[in-house]
Amino acid sequence: MMQQNIRNVVIVGGGTAGWMTAAALSQLLGPKISLRLIESDDISTVGVGESTIPMIRLFNKVLGIDEDEFMLATKATFKLGIEFRDWGRLGDSYMHGFGKFGQDLETLNFYQYWLRMHLAGKAPDIERYSINRMASQQNRFMRADPSAGNSPLAEITHAFHLDAGLYAAYLRRYAEARGVVRTEGKVLDAQLRADGHVESVRMENGAVIGAELFIDCSGFRGLLIEQTLKTGFEDWTHWLPCDRAWAVPCELAADLPPYTRASARPAGWQWRIGLQHRTGNGHVFSSRYMSDDEAAGILMGSLDGKPLAEPKMLRFTAGKRRKVWNRNVVAIGLSSGFLEPLESTSIHLIQSTIARLISFFPDQEFCQADIDEFNRQCDFEVERIRDFLILHYHATERNDTPFWDYCRTMDIPDTLRAKMDLWRNRGRIVRLADELFAEVGWLQVLHGQRIRPRGYHPLVDLQSEEDIGQYLQDIEHVIAQCVSVMPKHADFVANMRASHERKSK
Repeated sequence: MMQQNIRNVVIVGGGTAGWMTAAALSQLLGPKISLRLIESDDISTVGVGESTIPMIRLFNKVLGIDEDEFMLATKATFKLGIEFRDWGRLGDSYMHGFGKFGQDLETLNFYQYWLRMHLAGKAPDIERYSINRMASQQNRFMRADPSAGNSPLAEITHAFHLDAGLYAAYLRRYAEARGVVRTEGKVLDAQLRADGHVESVRMENGAVIGAELFIDCSGFRGLLIEQTLKTGFEDWTHWLPCDRAWAVPCELAADLPPYTRASARPAGWQWRIGLQHRTGNGHVFSSRYMSDDEAAGILMGSLDGKPLAEPKMLRFTAGKRRKVWNRNVVAIGLSSGFLEPLESTSIHLIQSTIARLISFFPDQEFCQADIDEFNRQCDFEVERIRDFLILHYHATERNDTPFWDYCRTMDIPDTLRAKMDLWRNRGRIVRLADELFAEVGWLQVLHGQRIRPRGYHPLVDLQSEEDIGQYLQDIEHVIAQCVSVMPKHADFVANMRASHERKSK
C-alpha cells in the first residue's frame, strides 16, 4: 500500500519560531516537500528571547551553522549560566551554572560527597566545584577544549545571548537559500475541510493558500490552533503569577559578564543580558501586585546605561495549549503556550517541538496515536519546566511584599512537592525520563534558595571524612587553576570578531 505523503507545508508567522521551523525543515526534509512561510512586516514579533541554554548549539550543529558566523550575525555573546539576586532573601546571590560539578566518585553523584561535608561545616559553597560558576565570577570565558582530556577545561558548557530579531533574519536567509518561499501579507482566517482539518488560509489580499500540514507560529493569537480549531488553554497563573513585562535596550555597560542576571523585584524580577552592541533589560511583574507605571519606573531607574528606545509592554498568561498538535495543525512557539523567560527556555521549547515534529512527521492520514504521543511528550516537557520555574518563586523566605508572601505560601503541583520532599530528606534529586533540567540544575536552585536537606546518601559514609575532604580540595584547586588561564569574556568576543573579519577579507 502506498502512503500519501505530505507534499506542502505552510508556516503561519515568522519571528524566531517561524524561521527556526523553516530553517530546520528545509535542512532536514529536503527539496521534496514544499515549504511556505507567511508573515507580515506590519505585525511585530515579541523578540525578547535573547538568552538561550546549551541545547541551541545542537540545533546550530544540525543546520551546519558555523558558530562564529552565527555569533557575529546575531551580535551574540557567550553565556555560562544565570545569576539570581535576592530570590531566597534580600541580599542573597547565587548562580545556576551550566555543566557538571566536580567528578563523580564510585556510584554516587559528586554533590552527595560535598553535601556531607557542607552540612558539617567543612566544605565551601557548591560553586567552588563548577568551572562555569567560578569563571563567571571573574567574567572569564573560553570554549571547551577537547584536547584537555579530563581537565575541567574540556567540560566548559556554554550557550548564547543573542539579538532575537537578528537571529530570525539570519535564519530567514538560511531557509530561503534552501527553497523556503516567503509570502508577505496578513492571514485573515482559515477554511476547514469536512473532517475538521484546515484546508487553506485566506489572505488579506484575497489569495487562498492550501497545504496538507499547517504550522502555527502566529504568537499569542494562535490564529490556527486556537482561533480556528478552538483547542483550549490551560492557565497556570495561580502558580506563575507574573503576567506582564516591560522590555528596553540600553547602552552597553563597561563589563560584559558571560551570564544572564535575574534580580528579584517587589512583584517579579528584572533581567539583564549583555550583547555585543547593547544590553537587553526587562522587568517581569504581576499586574495584581504592581501597576504598569511603577514597574516601568523600577526598570528605567535601574539601567546600567542610557536607554536606546522607549520601553515596550508585553502582556501574557502563563500556561499551555491543551494540545500542541490538533488535527493537521502544530503550534510552535508562543502559539503553543508561554512560560516566562526566567530560565531561558522559550527558544529551547521551539527547538524541541521542531525535533519532536520531525520524529513524528505525518503522512496525510495523520495517525491519531502518533499525535497523542507527540502531545503527551510536549505536555511532560513543559509541565516539568513549569515546576522548575515555580520552585524559584516558592522556595523563598521573603515576606517583605504581598507578592512574595503569596509565592512562599501558595499551593504547588504534586510533582514539584515530590521533588522537594526527596531533597529535604536525604538530598536526593531524581530526573524523570527526558526532563529538561538535570540534577545539577535542581541542586543549584534548591541550595541557592536555602532549602537544606536533613541528610545525605548513606553510601557516602563508606568513604572517610579525610578522604572526602582531600577529594574536594583537589577538585577546587584544579578548577581555580583552570579559571586563571581563561581570558576575559569581552576579550574573547573581541578576538573572535577580529579573527572572523581578517578571514573575510
